[in-house]
Amino acid sequence: MADRKAMMIRTMKFMTNYFLSKKQFLIDHVLHPGRLNVSKVELDEKLAKLYYEVRDPNAIFVFKFRTHFEGGKSTGFGLIYYAVENAKKYEPKYRLIRKPQFL
Repeated sequence: MADRKAMMIRTMKFMTNYFLSKKQFLIDHVLHPGRLNVSKVELDEKLAKLYYEVRDPNAIFVFKFRTHFEGGKSTGFGLIYYAVENAKKYEPKYRLIRKPQFL
């Protein structure tokens, strides 16, 4: 049986948005065999390790995730802000409320 913590992330359409001080990308495949889905906190931690220039994992936002039929694979969007202050300035309030560290 596959390891319960095993997870692989593949990103594509990676863009740098200098006007909003962020990097935006499509998370094409989150492969998680043997699991139905992956929490957004786990995705934040994995993306912080994947992109070493991230200074603060609280500046990572993932959203619009869709788990494919029978689990094992998910797709969604991601944003990495250069600083937490930029995230507070440009992110919609409902996404800030969903992250407990911004309350």
